[in-house]
Amino acid sequence: MSSLLRIVPALLLATSAPAAAQLRYTVDIDDPATHRATITLRVDSLAARDSTFQFAATAPGTYQTMNIGRFVRDLRATDARGRPVAVRKQSENAWVFGDPRRVRTVTYQVLDTWNTPVTEFPIYPMAGTAIEADHALLNAHAMLGFPRGMQAQPVFIRFEAPPGWTVETPLVAGPDGYRANSYDHAVDSPFLLGARLTTSTLTVGGVPVRIAAHSPSQGITASELRDAMQGTLTAAGTFLGRLPVDRYVFLFRFAPQRQGQAMGAWEHSYSSEYVLPDVAYSARVGEQVTDIAAHEFFHIVTPLNIHSEIVEHFNFQTPVPSAHVWLYEGVTEWASEKMQLDGGLLSLEEYLGNVVGKMRTDRTRYDTTFSLKQLALTSFTAAGARQYGNIYQRGAVVAGLLDIRLLQLSNGRHGLRDLMLDLSAAYGPRRPFPEDSLYAIIAARTSPEVLDFFARYIDRAERLPVRETYALLGIDLVEDERGMPQRLVPNPNPTPEQLRLREAWLRSGSGASAPPR
Repeated sequence: MSSLLRIVPALLLATSAPAAAQLRYTVDIDDPATHRATITLRVDSLAARDSTFQFAATAPGTYQTMNIGRFVRDLRATDARGRPVAVRKQSENAWVFGDPRRVRTVTYQVLDTWNTPVTEFPIYPMAGTAIEADHALLNAHAMLGFPRGMQAQPVFIRFEAPPGWTVETPLVAGPDGYRANSYDHAVDSPFLLGARLTTSTLTVGGVPVRIAAHSPSQGITASELRDAMQGTLTAAGTFLGRLPVDRYVFLFRFAPQRQGQAMGAWEHSYSSEYVLPDVAYSARVGEQVTDIAAHEFFHIVTPLNIHSEIVEHFNFQTPVPSAHVWLYEGVTEWASEKMQLDGGLLSLEEYLGNVVGKMRTDRTRYDTTFSLKQLALTSFTAAGARQYGNIYQRGAVVAGLLDIRLLQLSNGRHGLRDLMLDLSAAYGPRRPFPEDSLYAIIAARTSPEVLDFFARYIDRAERLPVRETYALLGIDLVEDERGMPQRLVPNPNPTPEQLRLREAWLRSGSGASAPPR
C-alpha cells in the first residue's frame, strides 16, 4: 500500500480565491524504481480561455532551453463523471483541451530527467528531477504542467511516496498539501524527499537556516556541511548587514558522478539545491561545497531583490533572455568571494589568485570577442550555451573592476556592495526594474561615468582594464611574455592615495571610517 505523506498541520495562509482558481496536484512516486512520477491535477473548473496545458520550455535562473514536454507521457483529461475530454498535443510543450470547461482532472506520467537520456538540450541535474529507490530531487517546472491562463493561481502539491520518506522544501505545509502562491512560486521551491535524509540547522544573522542532504554512501552528512559552511554564511550576513529573507533551506543531493555529466547548484528565493559527487567527506570537500554555497546564498540579493521585469513576469512558454545576467550571476560570483575576503576566510593572496585564475580561464576557454551582453541574450541558443560558463569568469572579473571603479568615483565611500544594498532596498522581491533602464538607474545613484564602463566591458567586449584598475589600489598585474596574466601582487610601497583606496576596498567601502572627500 502506498503511504500518503501527510503534512503536519502548520500555519497556512488563508486564501480568499475561489476553489476554481486553485491548482491541486498529486505527485505519485510510490514506485520510484520506474524513475517516473504520475501526476494528477484536479480543478473545479477551467475557463474557455484555459484550453492550453503548458509545460516549461525553460525556468528562471537556468538560462537554458529545457522543453519539459519531451518527458511527458500519456496525458489525459476527464470530466466530473470520469468521462474522457478530448485532448491533443499541439507542440513539444503544449496540449490543447477540446472543451476546457468540462475538464476536472488531468493525469499524465513524467519521466525524470536524471535517468532519461536526450539527444539535445540536456537538463542541468540540479534543475531537473531524479527519482531513485530511496530518494528523489524534484523541481515543479520539470513535473507540473499548468493551464496557461492560471500561472498566477495558488498551487497545492501532495505526495504519494514510499513509507518512511520525509520531505524537505522551503514551502509551507498544510492539511491540503504544500502551498505555493502561484506556479512561479512552486517552481521557486524545490523538494528533496527520501528515507535517509540527514538534516541540521543553524542561525545566520537571526535567520534560521536548514540543511538537508542525501548521500547514497552516507559519506556526507548535513551536520558536516553545517560546520563547514557556518563561517561563510556568517561572513555573508556581515557582508550584507541584514539578510533579506526570514528563512533559508539548503538541499543537497550527492550522487555517483557520470562521465560527461555536469553537476552544480541552482538558486531560489528561499533555498538552493545542489547535485554534487557522492564522496567521503573531507576538509577539502567541505571547502568546495562552501564555495558553491556562498555563490548560491548571495542570490538572495540578486535576482531575488534586484531583477528586471523579464525575470518578474517569467515566460515559461517562450524563453525571453534578460541582458543583465552579468548582474544576476557575475556580481553574485564576485560577491561570494569578496565576502569571504572581507570575513577573513580568504587571504588577500588567495582572493587575488582567484581573480587571476578567472582571467586565465576567460582567455583560454572562451571566445573573448563574445560580450557579456551577447552571452546573456544568446544564452538559450547553442552558441550562447557554449559561452555561458564565462559569466562566472569574465563576469566576476568585470564585477570586481566595477567595484573598484565605484570606490574610485566615490572617494572610497560607495562600492558595488553598497550599490547592491541600495538597489535591494529600492526594489525588492515584488518591484522589478525596467529591463532597459538599469544602467541609467545605476548612473543616477553613483556617477554618469559608469555608463562608459557598461558600454565598453558589458555591452562590448573590450579588453578588460585589469592592470589600470588594480593599480588604483597599489596592486600590480604580472604577465608572462605572451601577455597571459600570472599574478596580482600588492605593492609594498603604495602611494598614500592608493593605500586609502585599498583600505576602503578591503572593507567594501562601508563603515564610518571611510576617508573624507
